Amino acid sequence: MRWIILLLSLFNGLFMLGDGIYVLCNGKYIGPEKPGPWALLFYRLHIDVFRLGPLFIVYGLLWLLFVYSFGRKKSRAYPMGIVVALSTLWYLPVGALFSLIVLILLLLLRKRSRI
Repeated sequence: MRWIILLLSLFNGLFMLGDGIYVLCNGKYIGPEKPGPWALLFYRLHIDVFRLGPLFIVYGLLWLLFVYSFGRKKSRAYPMGIVVALSTLWYLPVGALFSLIVLILLLLLRKRSRI
């Protein structure tokens, strides 16, 4: 279970960090010209999604900090993972799916460790 959490979190973090840097440098996200379904939320709020590079970089770094903390079994890892996973559920489809899986596994791992 720990390895799944680490791998999904690492993927989320690296992709968000890379996508944030890429959009800052190129004015578009990695992949198709049109951003994914997550962009609809920002369009409704009248936010230019192509200016969200710094947000993606921050999320990517938070995910990577969580990976480091979780891998080193730091006490802050569990609450940090919960917060980062919950706050990334907007990143549809794949980022939200990975975040949801990480969230569920963290909750199961925590419950299992209390028994």
